[in-house]
Amino acid sequence: MKQNDLEAISGTLYIVPTPIGNLEDITLRALKTLKEVDLIAAEDTRRTKKLLNHYQIKTPLTSYFEHTSFKKAQSLISQLKRGKDIALVSEAGTPTISDPGYKLTKLAIENHIQVVPIPGATALITALSASGLPTNSFIFEGFIPRKSGKRRNFFLSLKDQQRTLIFYESPRRLLSTLKDLLEVLGDRKIAIARELTKVFEEIIRGKTSEVIELLENKTIKGEITILVSGDPSS
Repeated sequence: MKQNDLEAISGTLYIVPTPIGNLEDITLRALKTLKEVDLIAAEDTRRTKKLLNHYQIKTPLTSYFEHTSFKKAQSLISQLKRGKDIALVSEAGTPTISDPGYKLTKLAIENHIQVVPIPGATALITALSASGLPTNSFIFEGFIPRKSGKRRNFFLSLKDQQRTLIFYESPRRLLSTLKDLLEVLGDRKIAIARELTKVFEEIIRGKTSEVIELLENKTIKGEITILVSGDPSS
């Protein structure tokens, strides 16, 4: 059987971005897709359920997260092969970006199943657009290593990058990460984007040392995106 024949009888895997905070930040196409597919595979079913309830979407929901990703992916691929259309959603933002959904997408492609991406919200681009840092060339490195030694080596590997650097980080590690960043990369221009699109949205801009001083005695909450200017000496 030819690849085109396989795609014809298989269902479609839709990559559907969901809001990173504000429920209004979802496209009409995403809503239409979520209503029309046979199944929604979600990283966090409780969070996705809130979105579906808000828009009165009754599509069946199943969980797909990192610790069950391989076994569940096989089950979802089987359903796709039988002709079911499935929407993949992450906890928030665009699936597959620093997200276990990439494994399902890869497996679907290997099985000649059509994968259709739908544009939408993602924290890294939202943060970059308002950072005040160069946007013509950037590099996204996902989540930063948790331990200080590995974190410093990680930053050292990026020291000569001329592009704007973008990372995700936990609020409880933000200060220690910024201190390692200052020690390894120097006092660069940075932006810290917190709780984007939500009620307490905040973007802090300045030199690394200035931001550390500002945050030193402040309780930090919410999802964090760190943006760092490229190597100023290049």
